Amino acid sequence: MEREILLEVKNLSVAFGERKKAYYAVKSVNFQIYKGETLGLVGESGSGKTTIGRAIMRIVKASGGEIRYKGEKINGDISRQLDHKVIREIQMIFQDPQASLNERAKVDYIISEGLMNLEPELSKRQRKWRVEQALCDVGLLPDFAGRFPHEFSGGQRQRIGIARALIMNPDFIIADEPISALDVSVRAQVLNLLNEMKKRKQITYLFIAHDLSVMRFITDRIAVIRKGEIVEMAETEELVTHAIHPYTRALLSAIPMPDPRRERNKKLVIYNPSVHDYSEDKPFWQEIRPDHFVLANQKEGEDYRKRYRN
Repeated sequence: MEREILLEVKNLSVAFGERKKAYYAVKSVNFQIYKGETLGLVGESGSGKTTIGRAIMRIVKASGGEIRYKGEKINGDISRQLDHKVIREIQMIFQDPQASLNERAKVDYIISEGLMNLEPELSKRQRKWRVEQALCDVGLLPDFAGRFPHEFSGGQRQRIGIARALIMNPDFIIADEPISALDVSVRAQVLNLLNEMKKRKQITYLFIAHDLSVMRFITDRIAVIRKGEIVEMAETEELVTHAIHPYTRALLSAIPMPDPRRERNKKLVIYNPSVHDYSEDKPFWQEIRPDHFVLANQKEGEDYRKRYRN
């Protein structure tokens, strides 16, 4: 059965600065997200993960390529009707739960602001009911609506951010490192909440993080990005157990082990970009194992197939 493509990114590039001073944070990125799945986008800090999420949200302008949502191009100049559709159906959970909430506004206003803009016909009572429902969905008390963000813990603030996204009944959520600013004890709660919302409300996620151990828990597929380019993509278990690209293998080796002895004796893989010679033989997207794609040149592709075919 063929899966429905919810979002498609084609040759997306994002540059900051102009002409000769332009710096390309994202370089000709391609991927598809299927309806109902969670695609993980993983890479070290500065690799372009968040920029891709913000380009989809149209917070930053795409310099080239296309972003298609349900078959319609949503980057560049779009109609007001499509703009409203995108704002309603695509929401973002930001990395820092403190910086992303207006400290001067009460929780009620923070969560319902989107409703005020896109559903002005709602009565005050209807809006209040929707806010209380959103708070209950994320495990917070309805009474919290009358408080300010500074009165809450980091985990509670992140739940408020999630409630702000959920109240719009979105089809697609971009979760930008939603647990990186939280205590370890709270992280599992937030991840379980996101998984529960996915099942209950049929939400599709783009989950952005730098921690592959978290990715293994919540994602269906993983795309690994380095310096604005996706270097490897596969289903989660396939990628974790049969990582091919040297950069992915380096990321996996950095995951801490709960056993102190194994952690002490493990071999850390250091990625060295000089192992690739792309001076003449240029890299391209190749399927090395079934549905397991890697950015490699012809020589590397042949070598990978010999080493990782089983």
